[in-house]
Amino acid sequence: MRKFFLGVIMILGLQTSAISQVEVPQGPFDLQTCVNVALENNLTLKRTLLNQEITEATLMQSRGQRYPSLTTGSSYGVRWGRSINPVTNLFENNRIGNVNFSASSNVPIFQGMRINNSVAQAKTDLEAGVYNVEATKNEITLNVINLFINVVFNREQVKIAENQLKTTTEQLGRTKKLVDAGSLPLSDLLDLQSQNASNELEVINAKNNFRIAKLNLAQAMQIPFTEDFEVVEPDFEMDGGLMASETPDKIFETAVDIMPEIKAAEANVRSAELEEKIAKGAFYPSLGLGANIFTNYVDQVFGQDRPSFSQQFESNLSQAANLQLSIPIFTNFNNRSNLQRARAQKAISEVTAMEAKNQLRQDIETAYNSALSAELSYAASVTRVKSLEESFRVAQQRFDLGAINSVDFQVAQANLFNAQADLLNAKYTYIFRVKVLDFYLGNPINLN
Repeated sequence: MRKFFLGVIMILGLQTSAISQVEVPQGPFDLQTCVNVALENNLTLKRTLLNQEITEATLMQSRGQRYPSLTTGSSYGVRWGRSINPVTNLFENNRIGNVNFSASSNVPIFQGMRINNSVAQAKTDLEAGVYNVEATKNEITLNVINLFINVVFNREQVKIAENQLKTTTEQLGRTKKLVDAGSLPLSDLLDLQSQNASNELEVINAKNNFRIAKLNLAQAMQIPFTEDFEVVEPDFEMDGGLMASETPDKIFETAVDIMPEIKAAEANVRSAELEEKIAKGAFYPSLGLGANIFTNYVDQVFGQDRPSFSQQFESNLSQAANLQLSIPIFTNFNNRSNLQRARAQKAISEVTAMEAKNQLRQDIETAYNSALSAELSYAASVTRVKSLEESFRVAQQRFDLGAINSVDFQVAQANLFNAQADLLNAKYTYIFRVKVLDFYLGNPINLN
């Protein structure tokens, strides 16, 4: 366990030493690059890592309480008037200069197990911090994946809008020729011109949504946004085995053992238990060992020859050692109030851990039902698009032959466009929801 924490400290030290902004690679960006850049630049993650350094310092301080303390010092002073000569121990009325040297040491022998519990608590807090770092990374990763999928989705929306505009523009050209030839009424041309203008607006809106999606992703990566920011199209295959076969209960059983936020909450409970033990330790007597050494030199010694500096240093040398026993009898309710706070904090941490597990279960249930619903919506949307594609093909042929008017053609085209948009939405919602379930199962998240 000691090697584990030393390794963690070294890793975190390496991470925080490179706290400066990383160099942004050239696009287009694939999903893994987006995640990596976001993790390197995220300020919340950097703050979490810096908090680990504070916890490491607390652990160092707690361990240091086990070792003897050592303090040395010296002083120089001058006296005037009637005072006691520290060497002759006689009252004199002269100027006396003296130099003092001292050293003292104290070592705790028994402190009600507070030192050992403080060390254990600092280790537990460091462990919780490691899990908090992982939880922060997971949150950043999921957010980037969602934003990345949103960019891909909106890019597909642009393609659909442009295809619809292309189709309308082509039909507008044919209709104009027929109207000029007197084969169709002018109203058909006006209807298509209106539809063409609406399709142009839809292309503009789709491109704007696409740009906003890219902006959101770039901001999550915390890099400057430029117009040439692009992502790599993932090679993702939709198949029938995409949905996780596990039930929500099974997914929760797996997730509760691997999710870092749960492990962090459990570590916080153990830390609170140790805090309670530390508070209880204050009710026990404490025992310590102290030692000190003292000597001095005086520049005025009357009535005898003045010894040299080394002679005075040696002859004036004094040592002392003592056992220090402290028994708390009444501490103005400080110990009792500290214990009450520690017990309340322990109960709070237990409630927090329970809340974390309940939230995890609810998130998994929501994600599972959302994925199941998205799967059904995707399957229905595929069937709908296939049917409307055929309907539109027939409508386009009939319109070219003059068998239907422009209004019927526009209805068929709008139905197909809406169905394609719904299919895209269902597809990428399905992909993200399934990937969230993979995340809870501990599987690596990718879109390939």
